[in-house]
Amino acid sequence: MTGHTMNTFPLFFKLEDRKVLIVGGGDVALRKADLLSRAGACITVLAPSISHEIQALLSDSKHALIYENYNKTYMTDSRVIIAATDDEMLNHQIHADATELNIPVNVVDTPHLCDFIFPAIVDRNPIVIGISSNGKAPVLARLLRARLETLIPQGYGKLAKLAGEFRGDVKAKIPTLTGRRQFWERVFEGKVSQLMFSGNENEAIAQLQADLDKTAATITAKDATDTVTEAQNTMGEVYIVGAGPGDPELLTFKALRLMQQADIVYYDALVSPQVLDLCRRDADKVYVGKKRSNHAVAQLGINELLVNSAKEGRRVVRLKGGDPFIFGRGGEEIESLRSHNVPYQVVPGITAANAAASYAGIPLTHRDHSQSVRFVTGFLKAGSPNNNFKSFLNTDETVVFYMGLHSLPRLTEGLIDAGRSAETPIAIVSNASMPNQQVLTGTLASIVELQAQHQLPTPALLIMGDVVSLHHDLAWYNNEKTSENDNNWLRGGTATTPKPNTSQQAHALSMIANLATEDGGLEQLVID
Repeated sequence: MTGHTMNTFPLFFKLEDRKVLIVGGGDVALRKADLLSRAGACITVLAPSISHEIQALLSDSKHALIYENYNKTYMTDSRVIIAATDDEMLNHQIHADATELNIPVNVVDTPHLCDFIFPAIVDRNPIVIGISSNGKAPVLARLLRARLETLIPQGYGKLAKLAGEFRGDVKAKIPTLTGRRQFWERVFEGKVSQLMFSGNENEAIAQLQADLDKTAATITAKDATDTVTEAQNTMGEVYIVGAGPGDPELLTFKALRLMQQADIVYYDALVSPQVLDLCRRDADKVYVGKKRSNHAVAQLGINELLVNSAKEGRRVVRLKGGDPFIFGRGGEEIESLRSHNVPYQVVPGITAANAAASYAGIPLTHRDHSQSVRFVTGFLKAGSPNNNFKSFLNTDETVVFYMGLHSLPRLTEGLIDAGRSAETPIAIVSNASMPNQQVLTGTLASIVELQAQHQLPTPALLIMGDVVSLHHDLAWYNNEKTSENDNNWLRGGTATTPKPNTSQQAHALSMIANLATEDGGLEQLVID
């Protein structure tokens, strides 16, 4: 699914009553022994000298302290090995011996000799969070842990234990998986959790029992032959979510929250794998993308999928690049949902025009250059007339063409023929907001030839108007390398080293919305 690989796989390892060998008896060994003892491991410490702190920590008879030099024979039956000495040659030998015996080994502070690593841990037992930088930045991992410690109440551990105690009873009384999931969500987001967080554990238990009894009674009393009631009780909800232009950090909080609650996600062509990975892990993910005339699923088919999934009781995310209500066909989808009495929400996203302009340093409006902005689909149906071009003669207006790159020659020719000055500034913004963003500027007369030379890839959009002249001075993103002459600027490019970004950003594809209409006409939105 993703465009990158993990250096290590996050795996929680059960060590209760399992033998762990620590070679070393100093402070480093103490820190590892402290962590491992919390997991219930049977710890053997092997060293000629063992600190008093380790002796006190491992005083239980299940542990063993061996005051000897290292010997490979002590590895027998160990589940994991920790090399915690200050002798580099000895640590290498321990690693070699453990590898020969096929026992996972960790050589402290030597990442290339580690089969596993110790993460920074947020402990809300039984909820445990591990944070790792794979040895690249342990201080950063600890800082992230400190932030999470302040964000996650201690009561979550008690809440998880309470859920574990009720899990069997809930499964027995609520027969469906969807019903159980919805019940637990009400518990974790409602009064039970608040009572637990405030320290009222007995009241929380009583409230959970009351909620379960009420839910079970409702299920028992339901008339199985009443299909209307059945449909009402099982109806899910559809979330039409704008995923923004490509940079995962530009998702809204609400979009992320709903993506992580989804049972199924229907996503567009340019939703990146990294953004898709932010959805709930076990959600079904279905591609329904449309590129020009190549539609994986026709719009009517998408409408039907949304309705049917909701009627199955599922929470459905329709994930769209950009904003669903700016040529995104979100209106058509909610009309279909409304006609079938399916509940829905719409979550706006940052549309491609806003992101491309901001990341290219091209203000869409400016007191000295433009008093309004118009969004237009530039994907022309073959042979369609260009009668609308005369409406673009206002020089005090910025025009943004979505999906206009493929029809660039026809657009520029039509605008000039309609009376727009051939010297009107115009920019192509490719992969807006992404590390591989490129911006090419020119005029209506020159941009076709410039694009033929530089071959900026799709997805891309066009920005036309005097505000484009500000790009050279205002560009801020991804512009370390610049090639320019008197007539045009090319910022970015395949050789550009982007400014630092998250690993998700570094591999994400652009999510500029697929905004072409089925009839290929020039749709537009004017903002004065």
